[in-house]
Amino acid sequence: MRLFCKIQPTVKERTVTIERTPEADILTDIILAVFRVNGRLLEIGDQLVKPLNLTSARWQVLTAAAFAGKPLSAPQIAEAIGITRQGAQKQINKLKNEGFLEQRPNPRHERSPLYVLTETGNRTFCEAMALQGTWANGIVTDLSSQDLKNALRILNAIHERFNSPVPTK
Repeated sequence: MRLFCKIQPTVKERTVTIERTPEADILTDIILAVFRVNGRLLEIGDQLVKPLNLTSARWQVLTAAAFAGKPLSAPQIAEAIGITRQGAQKQINKLKNEGFLEQRPNPRHERSPLYVLTETGNRTFCEAMALQGTWANGIVTDLSSQDLKNALRILNAIHERFNSPVPTK
């Protein structure tokens, strides 16, 4: 597939042809599908956990804290869910103020406290996962375990390759 991109240099327009492999075109389709899925997943997540006084963003932070099995710093939570430290900190502060997370001193870094679920946070997380489980059971009705495992394997492989350098001009 050829993409024609209009580039507007300071003097005149020119058209650049970008040659891509068929596999790169398929990857682009996957990326666009992931964007759509992510948007819908955030919408649905907000609907699922609204009765628990959560948003998808706050639920993601609770999930990172719950799955870690140990106290985490804001940068560790951010890395676990793929957002910026500042974005994670904003949600952490809200969750802490509402009693879902507890702050603890970090013996390794004085200015980067650790966070753990409170009893309320753990109970709310479990309720959210119960809602998600019911919803997920309905979504996978006609999908085979093998297809789901293949999708997960491919997405994880693509994610690993995102660690390669991004091309520059």
